[in-house]
Amino acid sequence: MKRRSILLLATIFGFAAMYAATGAFAGTDVGDMIKMENKAYEKHKKAIVEFSHKKHNIDYKISCGECHHDEHNKPIEGLKIGDDVQNCIECHKIAGKFKKDAPGKKLDYHADAIHGNCVGCHKATNKAAGNKNAPATCTKCHPKAAK
Repeated sequence: MKRRSILLLATIFGFAAMYAATGAFAGTDVGDMIKMENKAYEKHKKAIVEFSHKKHNIDYKISCGECHHDEHNKPIEGLKIGDDVQNCIECHKIAGKFKKDAPGKKLDYHADAIHGNCVGCHKATNKAAGNKNAPATCTKCHPKAAK
């Protein structure tokens, strides 16, 4: 009887461990179009950017780590669509734009970190390609809201 109880408990714990591991590695269900809105902002002054994972990752062959970086701004290697990643605001905690009275703290500001990452990449892409196909102005990424 004791042996059977131990076997039953081991089986139950084994299934529980498999279930927990599957949940831990399942990642996040990510759709192609992501609205780059954040609850840290009460009201947005410009239209919300809609970001396409497919265009960036598959069509343009940009690795996930190019946008999702570590604390040293180095790409996180081995990421793929659906992996769990932190939202930008978790590290760039101050909503809004950099204030001149906070020298050396520009990347603490969420809007500056996002704009620096996206616009910086777009400008570098345009320079390398010798064109202006990647949007690098406000209205190209923040389209006017439909009325």
